[in-house]
Amino acid sequence: MNMTTTQLHYDEHLGPIYEWMVGGTEAALDQGTAEVTKLDAVIPDRGLAVDLGAGFGMHALPLARRGLRVLAIDSCAVLLDALRARCAELPIEIIRDKLQSFRRHLPEPAQLILCMGDTLTHLPDDQAIEDLVSDVAAALAPGGHFIVTFRDYTGERVGTDRFIAVRSDTTRIHTCFLEYADIHVVVHDILHERQNKDEWRMRVSAYPKLRIAPDWLASRLRAHGFTVRTDTGPSGMIRAVAWQGHPDC
Repeated sequence: MNMTTTQLHYDEHLGPIYEWMVGGTEAALDQGTAEVTKLDAVIPDRGLAVDLGAGFGMHALPLARRGLRVLAIDSCAVLLDALRARCAELPIEIIRDKLQSFRRHLPEPAQLILCMGDTLTHLPDDQAIEDLVSDVAAALAPGGHFIVTFRDYTGERVGTDRFIAVRSDTTRIHTCFLEYADIHVVVHDILHERQNKDEWRMRVSAYPKLRIAPDWLASRLRAHGFTVRTDTGPSGMIRAVAWQGHPDC
């Protein structure tokens, strides 16, 4: 398997087309707003929210418009530049760093910590997730919530089901191919871009994603004092909502 790092994969391959890949900026922001609204019962109206893997602001922007101060952390400069261009006077602090380093940027305990999209699977191994859960537990204010969504890669697609059509239009075709290993699935992102009327250019980049068992993640959250509610989130992802306290809180 020829792979690059997650950082380089986003900097050089996915970052420049990411907003197009997710269906366009406005559609993605509408979706992010809908996802935040659906979680209304556990999202506060004020205080500090931390968006881990904030990207171009799909969730950071609606959270800030709701009245929260948002610490938006991502390692991809291209995506953070897009967020910076949109946040105007909104209370969003933009940090370029690894999501595992978020605590060094916290000015105070957070009322809400998000890790949405498929960001969690970008971590290198189970220990990195264990460390992140520990840091989240230490960083949340009393009554705060941790919300995470991720794809469950523990099952395996086989044969041609490993090819997934992501998006296409008259100038681009994006397909991904999944290749399974012990603890990772290698995602090959195949991008065809039209150069002129009769010529297309193909670019391919591959990077690993962690195969996270939902029950295992829930067990690690509980081990750090969280009560956990798991259900199906956006785009068929697993969604876990976790808080410290009585199950009925």
